[in-house]
Amino acid sequence: MSRVLVSEYLPEEHLDRLRARHEVVYDPDLCTDRPRLLTEVADVDAIFTRNRTRVDEELIGAAGRLRVVGRLGVGLDNIDMEGCETSGIRVIPARGANAVSVAEYVIGAMFVLVRGVYGMTPSMLAGEWPRQGHAFGRELSGQTLGLIGFGSIAGHVATRAAGLGMVIVAHDPFLAEDDPAWASVRRVGFDEVLTASDVVSLHVPLDAGTRNLIDAEALARMKPTAILINTSRGGTVDEAALAAALRSGALGGAALDVYATEPLGPEAASVFAGTPNLLLTPHVAGNAREAVDRVATMIVEAVLAELERTP
Repeated sequence: MSRVLVSEYLPEEHLDRLRARHEVVYDPDLCTDRPRLLTEVADVDAIFTRNRTRVDEELIGAAGRLRVVGRLGVGLDNIDMEGCETSGIRVIPARGANAVSVAEYVIGAMFVLVRGVYGMTPSMLAGEWPRQGHAFGRELSGQTLGLIGFGSIAGHVATRAAGLGMVIVAHDPFLAEDDPAWASVRRVGFDEVLTASDVVSLHVPLDAGTRNLIDAEALARMKPTAILINTSRGGTVDEAALAAALRSGALGGAALDVYATEPLGPEAASVFAGTPNLLLTPHVAGNAREAVDRVATMIVEAVLAELERTP
């Protein structure tokens, strides 16, 4: 029997599957208590994480017999992949399991921000009839969607957007020119995504090349009516520059699900104070109920298989 540490939320039915075969230490808030986390990890064979547990050099050094990290999601910027490889620790992410959930979030954010009518409830409840004076947003049909990064999630977004009659362009320097995925979209350069798109959606990891990828200069190249959506990784957008662009009217709107500082907290959130046409959500784009269950099922099964494999 192995010892398993679960330092962030895992649905009870999946915990029961683990408990039936191994000793489980479960505390969904352990990711916020670093000293206790380092103590608990000392004698475990596996750890389940989401995006708040830092599997870094310090944790790897404190883990005496860790064999596997089950990442309940797809991003790996909170995990020292090189350190894990050097230490013989296998990292298993839930690639593809929440792609539909994230893609639907992107489509929903486009409807809210491009059409611009879904915030009228307070006025209606006040007895107003706020329909005079101007047209109400735009149709998505015929608009251009620009995807920066064209992996699995972006592919799901493209399929759904095409069904709405949108024109799809994409940029991904790491996807080969002859990859079959390009058959469904037009492959363009980074600058053309910015200048041609009515909606820009980010689907990139966070690394040295993508940190502040969307900065003040990039925002200035976008259409003043354009919408920016980021469900990929915090740190890929210069948040202060984005807020300034929205306040000045240089950008039409934005939806952020990820942030340079997570949890966002009052200090980090203050940069967005007074910013119009902005949707903020707490890193939940991939957390529809079905996606949470798929992710948990995939990772629990994979970790169990790894633990029960003969070393």
